[in-house]
Amino acid sequence: MALKTWSTPVSCEQGRAVPCTLCGGLEFAPCFTCTETGPRGNGGSFSYVRCRHCGLVQINPQPSPASIAARYGEFYGTDYLAYEQTNEGAFLRLQELALRDAGFFTLERKCTPTGSGRVLDIGCATGALLTMLKNRGWTVTGVELSGPQAEYCKHRGLDVRRGTLEECSFSAASFDVVLASHLIEHLNYPDSFVREVRRILKPGGRFYVTTPNIRGFQARFFKSRWRSAIFDHLYLFSIRTLRLLLEQRGFRVERIVTWGGLAAGLAPGWIKKILDTLAKSWGFGDVMIFRAVLPEASEELA
Repeated sequence: MALKTWSTPVSCEQGRAVPCTLCGGLEFAPCFTCTETGPRGNGGSFSYVRCRHCGLVQINPQPSPASIAARYGEFYGTDYLAYEQTNEGAFLRLQELALRDAGFFTLERKCTPTGSGRVLDIGCATGALLTMLKNRGWTVTGVELSGPQAEYCKHRGLDVRRGTLEECSFSAASFDVVLASHLIEHLNYPDSFVREVRRILKPGGRFYVTTPNIRGFQARFFKSRWRSAIFDHLYLFSIRTLRLLLEQRGFRVERIVTWGGLAAGLAPGWIKKILDTLAKSWGFGDVMIFRAVLPEASEELA
């Protein structure tokens, strides 16, 4: 099995039961229990449940927002920065490919005809994607919870705010595009997050969301051993549940693409190539990207 992605070690944070962020439901069924092993694992365990009403998979009881922020503080934040720096090139290539699949580079000509398009990257890590977009003519801004990563971005000359999106208090309707790659699954309140994205996005603007796919082939096959079933992922979305979240908050989903049929090293190359092709064509990939648009006022009234 492929190694799980980077995560802070399992700790004994005090959890509290919360309503389902998607439907407000209070009834949950056990989904699976994970035990962290490997280089960063400490043998601790944690469990996911599934909302009985809407089917959203989540950790519940859930750690507090303060506990989540502490995970990305100076101690583990430095480790996380090192991980992101080591993998920066590979992660940037994956982000570019995902945005290309979602039609970003076709639409960007409408957003930056005079170099005035504004893009916000939430959870911008080392700022590699922001730097690339800046070089393409965008006016770029980033948000990063991890202190070490936010400082690293500032040293690169980027406008990056430390904290959560809600704490940044951006002006309403101030961005043409908002990006959130491998972020929404980490948040205590994805619903509040999507509401805030709607507020700061211009009518007609696009929201690109990338996150693991709990209904993908690898998730179904590996279950608790799936590489994205980690302590830091509070929610595991499917195409259906993420679409519901976006549509409930007024977005119209324009495109959905999944990719990753099988992780490298789990099968011969020719098998992986076939599965990767089928995953993208049939929508059972390991990761998914949504392109959602905030309708113009005239569209909402239609």
